[in-house]
Amino acid sequence: MANWTLRFATPAAWVDAVMGDFNSFLIDHATAEKKAAGMAISILSHYHDKMDVVAAMADLAAEEMMHFKEVVKLLHTRGLNTLPDQKDEYINNFRKHIRNGRDEYFLDRLLIGGVIEARGAERFGLIANTLPEGSLKGFYRGITRTEHRHEDLLIDLARNYFAEDVVCKRLDELLDIEAEICAALPIKAALH
Repeated sequence: MANWTLRFATPAAWVDAVMGDFNSFLIDHATAEKKAAGMAISILSHYHDKMDVVAAMADLAAEEMMHFKEVVKLLHTRGLNTLPDQKDEYINNFRKHIRNGRDEYFLDRLLIGGVIEARGAERFGLIANTLPEGSLKGFYRGITRTEHRHEDLLIDLARNYFAEDVVCKRLDELLDIEAEICAALPIKAALH
């Protein structure tokens, strides 16, 4: 598959908002990691007959929970706790574009998951580039690399089950949709 990129660049104002209220961002980051683990568990539960999907999603869920645990440690060192989950406008709006039909639903879940991971990689990378040298910068560099790996994993799983042209066509559509959703999001100290 040809290389692809996100079609909306996160604005500098988002980075400024995060850096201006990093504690709120960390709380939201913890929630995002927990929800990502839940997404992986949902996929492996729904597609229990696909051994490669189950194995990949089990690993993904474990890794996302490890990230959750690491972010919770960061919160606790700052005297903060997690908060009840809030609705994520970005995720909810993106999920509205999952199509019905067994194959379409499966393809869209994988591709949307890959695009969400790509957005996480982009934004965590912006944070890593902005933070001063130190352990927090290193943590976000590592998370950025991991999110890129997750994006590749989900797109590659789609390619295992669907023809290249089908994957490319739908990914192209979803990248346009995701860009529109991102452009309309409010700027705040949250991942999305």
